[in-house]
Amino acid sequence: MFGRFKFEERNQRRKVGLDRKHLESRARRFLQNYLAANESRKPQFYRAVEHASKECQPAELALQSSDLEDAQIAEATSNAAMKIVLAREKQSVPDQDVRFATFVTDAYATVAVAYHRAAGVYVSDKEMQELGTASSFFETSMSLAASCS
Repeated sequence: MFGRFKFEERNQRRKVGLDRKHLESRARRFLQNYLAANESRKPQFYRAVEHASKECQPAELALQSSDLEDAQIAEATSNAAMKIVLAREKQSVPDQDVRFATFVTDAYATVAVAYHRAAGVYVSDKEMQELGTASSFFETSMSLAASCS
């Protein structure tokens, strides 16, 4: 029993470490840029996160959602977003497209952080928990804005 608990604790620390390395600065930048954007640019942020979130929702899990817990769906969604961030980090992008590519990758990072927060990964890390809360709040606001338009 204690061995399993230690394994889960190590696994969560590993996830937090990977998130700090690959997602934290991107999600912070995305949220800060959103706050600094004028009202005419804010819909671009909503669309980017909406697209990233939809793309990362595992289709096979949606069909079985009654059998799965929300945390499992959140974990799978976050993992899908992380894979996309890692793949995009490896891609070479022409200079004229760097800003857009960075913006899109940052949107995926924001989605990954929001869903890891929802899955309870950041329970032992207050800073990441706060970033996850801000990312989740942004995603919820985005969903509400999309449903109102």
